[in-house]
Amino acid sequence: MPQRKPKKAAPARKQPESTAGLRQALGRRTKAELVDFLLELAQADRRVLRQLTARFNVAAAPDELVASTRQAIADATDFDERDINRNFDYDHEAYDEVKRNLGRLIKAGQLRLAMQLALELMKQGSYQVEMSDEGMMTEDIEDCLSVVIKALQKADLRAEERRAWSTAMRANDRVGFIATQQLESLGNR
Repeated sequence: MPQRKPKKAAPARKQPESTAGLRQALGRRTKAELVDFLLELAQADRRVLRQLTARFNVAAAPDELVASTRQAIADATDFDERDINRNFDYDHEAYDEVKRNLGRLIKAGQLRLAMQLALELMKQGSYQVEMSDEGMMTEDIEDCLSVVIKALQKADLRAEERRAWSTAMRANDRVGFIATQQLESLGNR
């Protein structure tokens, strides 16, 4: 299935002349001024916040991770309803944030929180797939869910809890094909 993602800027090899003046101006500022400004930018734009958090590997408490993941799910699965049945753009970086945060929660011993968030992702993400023309975000959703599924395969959970979650995930799948094989396999363990 083809996938359309927002273009990422190629790494700059040489300092463009258009930013040379900005570089000089920033170089004259104190570290505290720059930090304050970056925080202002991050508060005003969630994409900037996600980029800074990922770039500097910012650790967060589980409750902050849950809130951040819920917001990233909302951002990732958002679309303009006027674009239904089209190949609309979506926030690939937000899906990356969801995947990263699910992994962090699992690493912090919060598997059940990650399972709950995966249910929310399945519900909202499958709706986004259903409303799109070709469902190009399906692979991103499956990548996010695979983090939780792999953790569940290794986790010491009762078989009925694993089956119940797998069943709930499939029930939340509005299109009926997102991570189907992995969920069925998990439910049969």
